[in-house]
Amino acid sequence: MAEAVIVDAVRLASGKGKPGGALSGTHPVELLAHVLRAIVDRNGLDPARVDDVIGGCVQQVGEQSLNISRTALLSAGFPESVPATTIDRQCGSSQQAAHFAAQGVIAGAYDIVIACGVESMSRIPMGTSSIGQDTAGPGIAARYPEGLIHQGISAELISAKWKLDRESLDAYAARSHQRAAAAAASGAFDREILPITVGGPDGTEYAHTVDETVRASTTADGLAGLRPSFRTDEFAARFPEAPWQITPGNSSPLTDGASAVLIMSEKAATELDLTPRARFHSFAVLGDDPLMMLTAPIPATRRVLARAGLSIDDLDAYEVNEAFAPVPLAWAHELGADPAKLNPLGGAIALGHALGSSGTRLLTTLVNHLETTGGRYGLQTMCEGAGMANATIIERL
Repeated sequence: MAEAVIVDAVRLASGKGKPGGALSGTHPVELLAHVLRAIVDRNGLDPARVDDVIGGCVQQVGEQSLNISRTALLSAGFPESVPATTIDRQCGSSQQAAHFAAQGVIAGAYDIVIACGVESMSRIPMGTSSIGQDTAGPGIAARYPEGLIHQGISAELISAKWKLDRESLDAYAARSHQRAAAAAASGAFDREILPITVGGPDGTEYAHTVDETVRASTTADGLAGLRPSFRTDEFAARFPEAPWQITPGNSSPLTDGASAVLIMSEKAATELDLTPRARFHSFAVLGDDPLMMLTAPIPATRRVLARAGLSIDDLDAYEVNEAFAPVPLAWAHELGADPAKLNPLGGAIALGHALGSSGTRLLTTLVNHLETTGGRYGLQTMCEGAGMANATIIERL
């Protein structure tokens, strides 16, 4: 059985997902094309050798429709012979892309494959693909007669179930910004961030290299003044247990971004004289309660640890996507995880959550962190819409 190894992993610095954000003037095809072009160029790889490009994107509509992964690789100058597909497992789309890519290598179906992801939330706002649509249908209405809910409400219910107070959520969010700012200042992101030329507000061009969503001055006291985002009279009546303490400050911001990971068999890496940086060790994907929605990383982590034959203490770092602060806090409580190892360079609350790009963004940051610290095993997991989660364990080589 072939080993699936990671040869390189890159990302764009985050852009605020709103008009005027650093990446908002760039078409999402070009965001993805930029990382695809760079990951082959910086490894001296003939793109004709790539067996497939598997990309994640959530809002596959408008500029992100019609298989954006294929459009982007053509824009990047790849040969027409290289195929691509775009998948949607909600926030875990590009993590699932990495799973499919690595599993294809392990199965012998691929020698070289790129897993990637993109989302331009400034140009294709969240929810655009479902506007005016009945996405549930009668079967869901019959099974869940009260209806499924917004993820923000799910975050409120998690806060209630795990008795997480507002102070804890805001302190965690502030720590995410502080860790990300410290990592940027130390150069920890330098190897993973690709410069991209963008236009400034005055029309001049510059290289975007710094995560625009990180606020180094953030404090818990400052966040405490923000108002809850999701409380309505209807939801307050339906969920009297909800504490109503999820705010823009302890949630991930709307974000633009793209990322890519070069995955191949160990044999192919040797033939091309490329040095593997990590290998895929174990995989899991799991569904959970679609009402709580954001809790699936907990059982997914337990499953992947069981498959790996490892304990949480064997891991040197964990990247748990910070869709909302209660998600990693509840996860850490249930797993008995070391807070120092949890999102050590900050998470999505600071670095942003460009939906389709987030899976390979987390993987990129995890690979680089293990190399910097000399850690051996790393875990990434993320909550996904409708109550799902992917979990991945990698081993640094």
